[in-house]
Amino acid sequence: MITVKNLHHSYSRDEKYAVKDVSFEIEKGEIFGFLGPSGAGKSTTQGVLSGLLQLQKGEVTVAGYNVKHIKNKMFNEIGMSFEISNVYNKMTAKENLNFYRKLFDVETREPEDLLEMVGLGDKGNIKAGDFSKGMKHRLTFARSMINNPSIWFLDEPTTGLDPAIAATIKDIIWKEKKKEVTTFLTTHNMHIADELCDRVGFIVDGELILIDSPKNLKLQYGEKFVDIEFVKDGEPIKESLSTIDDKDKARIKNIIDNYEIQTMHTKEATLEEIFIKVTGRGLV
Repeated sequence: MITVKNLHHSYSRDEKYAVKDVSFEIEKGEIFGFLGPSGAGKSTTQGVLSGLLQLQKGEVTVAGYNVKHIKNKMFNEIGMSFEISNVYNKMTAKENLNFYRKLFDVETREPEDLLEMVGLGDKGNIKAGDFSKGMKHRLTFARSMINNPSIWFLDEPTTGLDPAIAATIKDIIWKEKKKEVTTFLTTHNMHIADELCDRVGFIVDGELILIDSPKNLKLQYGEKFVDIEFVKDGEPIKESLSTIDDKDKARIKNIIDNYEIQTMHTKEATLEEIFIKVTGRGLV
């Protein structure tokens, strides 16, 4: 559904590339996470793929359309939810969605259904300008689904949302995946990526470092640990020990053989820890 070959983009139109020689493919129905810190090139790449930025160098096809020569029909295929909401403040939530649906040449969803889906069912007649930041974010997310897109661009879809609403948004994304909607998700939230994505790509300073599934990355780069809490001389002691390192493995056996174990459980490296290990960079 999305093919990117040797993508370059420079805002100054010189050799100072915001995105440099990026290549990847996304299959139909896949949730692909594009992960990196602020300024890494996530939004630039998304901008080119969605037609918001002109393709300067490389080859990009989206839903079978060459973005070098964008056709209006391509926009019937894609939906976009921006991190920074861009709704019309003087319109009600329902008016925002009704206005937006008129821009498409395909069948659209009912605004009332979408508002209900994101927890704004009783807010349809309230002006967006009176919404909180989180409510505007949900309205923007709802709007991205109105044309039943086959390709969905989601930029930090759970940012600023409380845990319950964030869980609702994640559930919606899963349901759309079951309909074989292809999702390009840009985020620096590794927990969201780990939960949702079939594969992730790590981008730093405009360069794509690697692509793989969260599971494979954990198997390849993640060292497993055991957290043990035990009693020694009447005092509780906690230790975190590697299940790979021979010295730590011997220590685990010694504790089990000689002390009263209170709790013991395994843990694996998080996607964020792996990102830092692979790229040498944090996510801020």
